[in-house]
Amino acid sequence: MAKKTVATLHEGSKDGRAYTKVIKMVKSPKTGAYIFDEQMVPNEDVQKFFKN
Repeated sequence: MAKKTVATLHEGSKDGRAYTKVIKMVKSPKTGAYIFDEQMVPNEDVQKFFKN
């Protein structure tokens, strides 16, 4: 029954599928340690995010 309930929640708006959560490791200029840059970007801009 849980599967049916969860499946019905996705029938409405599809706006959430237009975005992707992306995570990139970036070296901190101050400490030299790696930090994670996490963002929600539109699906069209995912490649741009990783190029920068």
